Amino acid sequence: MKPLDILLMSTQGARERKFRFALNLVGILIGCTAVTGLVSVTQGLTDSVTGQLEVFGPTNIIVIPGEVRHGQGIVADTLDWRELDIIERTAKVEAATPIIANKYCSFTVKGKSFYTDVYGVTEEYAQINKNTVIEEGRNFVRGDTAAVVIGANVAKPVDADERVIDLGDRIKIKSTVNDAEKELTLRVIGILDAQGSSFGFNLDDSISIPLQTAQQFYEVGGEFDFVLATAATIEEVDAAIEGIEDRLGDRVTVVSSESAMEMVGSVLGTIQSVLGGIAGISLLVAGVGIINTMTVSVMERTREIGTMKAVGAKSGDVLFMFLSEAMFTGIVGGALGAAFGFFLGSVIGNFIDLTVRPSMSLGLFVVGFAMVTSILSGLYPAWRASNLNPVEALRHE
Repeated sequence: MKPLDILLMSTQGARERKFRFALNLVGILIGCTAVTGLVSVTQGLTDSVTGQLEVFGPTNIIVIPGEVRHGQGIVADTLDWRELDIIERTAKVEAATPIIANKYCSFTVKGKSFYTDVYGVTEEYAQINKNTVIEEGRNFVRGDTAAVVIGANVAKPVDADERVIDLGDRIKIKSTVNDAEKELTLRVIGILDAQGSSFGFNLDDSISIPLQTAQQFYEVGGEFDFVLATAATIEEVDAAIEGIEDRLGDRVTVVSSESAMEMVGSVLGTIQSVLGGIAGISLLVAGVGIINTMTVSVMERTREIGTMKAVGAKSGDVLFMFLSEAMFTGIVGGALGAAFGFFLGSVIGNFIDLTVRPSMSLGLFVVGFAMVTSILSGLYPAWRASNLNPVEALRHE
């Protein structure tokens, strides 16, 4: 028999048994949807984290107070000027600047209230973190007190058609400090260009005020939450980290973009493997269903197989016909599952505000995996059909 005739017969068999074909298709589709959707979301998360780490800068280092303890994460504390001085004097550390974070405030503009993060920074912050780009105005200089630099989304909220705050405007922020409500009037001296978030710093949706102003307003004294440091070159980053860890020990946790990338990559890789394994189980269950339905199909088509062999069909032709049916199921189910998985991943991404990038290689892998699973699942029923004795098959009721 010609290969084309065998393929046409296999597709005809699928059309004649629509319900069973649909059941096999659903099993494959669910598994492929799970694989594609879950893995694409994880890939999107990886891209997002990688982008944030790239914004942070390859030579920059963040020093976090506290140590990492098993099962507890980072046991946080605060840093002071003495520890900042130690960091600045560490070999290979070119510059360092303190940061006050984890502070919040509210303010009202044109009758609409806003709630945002507040960072206390020095003029050196913009020099170290070179990705902090001023779109309009200027950064802090020594001597600034009642000044504020606002993020792109603060100046123009995402749901607004135009800016609500312009350069030179004054805003009055309010915050509860030690159970007392405090107010502070600030003049906008700079508006940042949109840059995304990095290492937990989301400057687009926050405001920055001078470090001393933040210390006085939030009554934190000479303490701050992080130190941002930088090495002269990428090659000196590891040496700078080792120097800081040697001098401050377990009192701090030192993280660079490279080390963070490794930790995040390890975690996301594990998550992706687990999710892929769970989705793979779905395909395995679908494969068992294919074995079952194709075995029943062989039993129902015993006389048809006998007739084919009686008129000259070879065992290989019968084997190829049944494997073609399985392959057809895998290709259709895999393609539909991959398409629906990308759609599902996009829906989940929009819901959690994560950009999911469809991957052609992932789609082809899923379709190929579904096809291989289907062929392997149909191998025994196809082999059984190809080995039927034509005389016995024609006698079958």
